[in-house]
Amino acid sequence: MLRLAGARLLDERDLSEVLAVLAADPVASCMVAARVEVAGLDPWRLGGEVWAYDHRSLRGGRVDALCFAGPNLIPLRGNATALRGFADRARRRGRMCSSLVGPAEQVLGLWDELAPDWGPAREVRADQPLMALGGSPSIPLDPLVRPVRPDELDRYLPAAIAMFIEEVGVDPCAEDGGVSYRARVAELIAGGRAFARFEGGDVVFKAEIGAMSARVGQIQGVWVRPDRRGRGIGAAGTAAVAERLVRGLGRTASLYVNSYNDVAKAAYRKIGFSQVGQYATVLF
Repeated sequence: MLRLAGARLLDERDLSEVLAVLAADPVASCMVAARVEVAGLDPWRLGGEVWAYDHRSLRGGRVDALCFAGPNLIPLRGNATALRGFADRARRRGRMCSSLVGPAEQVLGLWDELAPDWGPAREVRADQPLMALGGSPSIPLDPLVRPVRPDELDRYLPAAIAMFIEEVGVDPCAEDGGVSYRARVAELIAGGRAFARFEGGDVVFKAEIGAMSARVGQIQGVWVRPDRRGRGIGAAGTAAVAERLVRGLGRTASLYVNSYNDVAKAAYRKIGFSQVGQYATVLF
């Protein structure tokens, strides 16, 4: 058994218990569950590690604290002691993530531990309502929103880049000329998880299903071209994507939004989303 400062690296022997923890809060756990359900707990296949923190000398008991360490560091469960253990392991491993994201209590607690070594952060978004919709939207759907075809990548990509810069504050093409980001967007399109409304060949609305577990799909990257904002295009388009998730794919639709974005929050509530939790994000 691998241990480091109380944080234990999980493997396939722990899979059933990890799946039980993820199932206990499927909306908050969607990003991690989407990976674990497909890849298990093998770090190579998973693209990261899953850690637990406990005082057990043997496997087989309950996992009380859980953290995913991959492209993002996602603490899903754990008290202050567990978060200190996760922080110690993360420091020893070195920062390999672009952000901390997940339930606000765990993210902010973990950041308190890591900030002296990993700070300052580029931005801390401490209050991001986590919202969910389990039934059909309450507003009419935009009939022109549809899945993006693979041959439309070059028309879709500029809108995706514009959204990323506006939302995250950095250019996703800066480091490698956009090769990695283009590949990620192409993957979403190939999987039928990128949606857009085209007008005259240009994207005026876009959104994606960024993570999809067996029970939940998380909508991300909602964007309306600036000159078309304020006309209800974003709400109707998001409703169309949510309907695809709920009725077409049998999932709960979820998303999280910055607390200061009153326009977006109002639109999501109008669609029928309700708050089920609170996320936080620390951007590096």
